[in-house]
Amino acid sequence: MKLLPLAAILAASIALAPAADAKLSKAEATMAKTVAAEQDRSIALLERLVNQNSGSLNLEGVEKVGAMMRAELEPLGFAVTWKPMPETKRAGHLIAVHKGREGGKRLLLIGHLDTVFEPDSPFQAFTRKGDLAEGPGVGDDKGGMTVIVAALRAMQAAGTLRDANIEIHLTGDEEDAGDPIAKSRADLIAAGKRSDVALDFEGLVRDGAADMGSVARRSSESWTVTTTGKANHSSGIFSAESGDGAIYELARIIQRFRTELPEPNLTFNVGLVAGGQEATLDAGGIRASASGKTNIIAATAIARGDLRTLSAEQAARVKAKMATIVADHAPGTGASLAFDPGGYPAMAPTDGNRALLAKLNTVNRDLGLAEMAALDPLKRGAGDISFVAADVDSLAGLGTYSTGDHAPGETVELPSIARQATRAAILISRLAAERR
Repeated sequence: MKLLPLAAILAASIALAPAADAKLSKAEATMAKTVAAEQDRSIALLERLVNQNSGSLNLEGVEKVGAMMRAELEPLGFAVTWKPMPETKRAGHLIAVHKGREGGKRLLLIGHLDTVFEPDSPFQAFTRKGDLAEGPGVGDDKGGMTVIVAALRAMQAAGTLRDANIEIHLTGDEEDAGDPIAKSRADLIAAGKRSDVALDFEGLVRDGAADMGSVARRSSESWTVTTTGKANHSSGIFSAESGDGAIYELARIIQRFRTELPEPNLTFNVGLVAGGQEATLDAGGIRASASGKTNIIAATAIARGDLRTLSAEQAARVKAKMATIVADHAPGTGASLAFDPGGYPAMAPTDGNRALLAKLNTVNRDLGLAEMAALDPLKRGAGDISFVAADVDSLAGLGTYSTGDHAPGETVELPSIARQATRAAILISRLAAERR
């Protein structure tokens, strides 16, 4: 495949930037030129990855994508291990380790093998449209894995990979985490504890035309409110004997959530509601059934929703407020609040994370690229890097730029592979050269 003009211009501009302002070392100039020269190879790898379905529940497909990545990483000197996870009902994770010089910073690179598109999805194939390409997971996160490979190959060509201490974790269930999550993320959490820096290769986010850096990601947790009432004749509703009924109690709680919880960086959604004489949830908590009559006061009602916060402190405080609201019952009713086990923690914005973005911006200046401001955390969801962010300085959004993620028509901007891989190769090389 030949690069189309826009991609060729971008690749050439990145490769020529060192000569123009002499801010990159000889090795870094080699990295930039290598990424540009191998753009066709990178696109071909992305196409192969995308054309292998790896929906989170397609265990065989996820493992096949893992094998493709093994084939890329082993020739670069990585010791690659496949960690099966049958106990979580998911395929497993690919872990690759490159040992460099003693005392150098230990870098953790994070991505994921799976997508939201299962084999029964009609959206299955890579389709190129000039400098754009559509396909399942083409941005999230097969584009990110392509950036990792392109960056590491550039480092190898420049001689900076040899001394780098790098551990790569490509999870097989980021889009639908295995249960229990403490088990499915145990290896990643352990890797974070032995690392000095974590870099996440999920997609780059833009604000308008500006590339942004992600120093924070919010949590993602699910909750259930269950209310009860007295199943009497409807003519007695609101009386001392019959009370308000379960549905009014649930409505009271949801309305108070809406009016009393809002604060910066917090969102809380109600995604499922059911109520009546009887109401039940399925085992997965994603389907509800209810029955009742208009002349019977509802005996039970259920609401399911999510909660997203920017820090553990915010999560604890908001949960306490939710519990207080739920406990303040309407007459003749009862209610309970429960949070699902597991969930994704927050990646709080820290000075260490901001320092990493500052180092990336030094790379941007040396490449002649615009500096990247910190992204508003409301503009991206939860991710695997949050499991290590409490233990290690972290930076997210080093993957490709894409639009329409998680939906048919997901589209990647192919020139962003070269731009992101060049940034990543130089940043990783500079970090790896630092002493612990």
